[in-house]
Amino acid sequence: MGSMTERFHLFAPNKLEYIRGQRPDVPCILCAVRENHPDVANLEVYRSDLFLVSLNLYPYNPGHLMIVPLRHIESPEELSDEEALALHHLQKKALTVIRQLYPVRGFNLGYNLGEMGGGSIAHLHLHLVPRFRNEHGFMTTLAHTHIVVENPRDMLERFQKAFAEA
Repeated sequence: MGSMTERFHLFAPNKLEYIRGQRPDVPCILCAVRENHPDVANLEVYRSDLFLVSLNLYPYNPGHLMIVPLRHIESPEELSDEEALALHHLQKKALTVIRQLYPVRGFNLGYNLGEMGGGSIAHLHLHLVPRFRNEHGFMTTLAHTHIVVENPRDMLERFQKAFAEA
């Protein structure tokens, strides 16, 4: 069955370049998404006056969305009162859309702030990660890995349509 080290690792070639730091040469990846930079994958599904909603290129689960301020800020303390209220309303809308598209049983919502908080992008973004009843399959149990069963590019059109209708 392989060594102990092999059993606790999952090879995900599509993320290997990202992990190694081979990212588009832009000052901020989320600002580049906002500007629709040609070298950056754009999985935007919705945009308001203050925020954009994007699928995560490397999702934790199908339907994993991020809400990103259009203004480059790095911490929730920097949100204006208007932005904070707009974020709350957009979060509610996004949760409703995800529930319409998936048989969700729960959510993890949150920020990864700073390097020690797990943040890899210095532009504030709120993660909305749907959770499902039967997430723990044999790969999770035996190999301590998690496999996402749906490609974010396949989700893009469905989410764009659902946000337009919401």
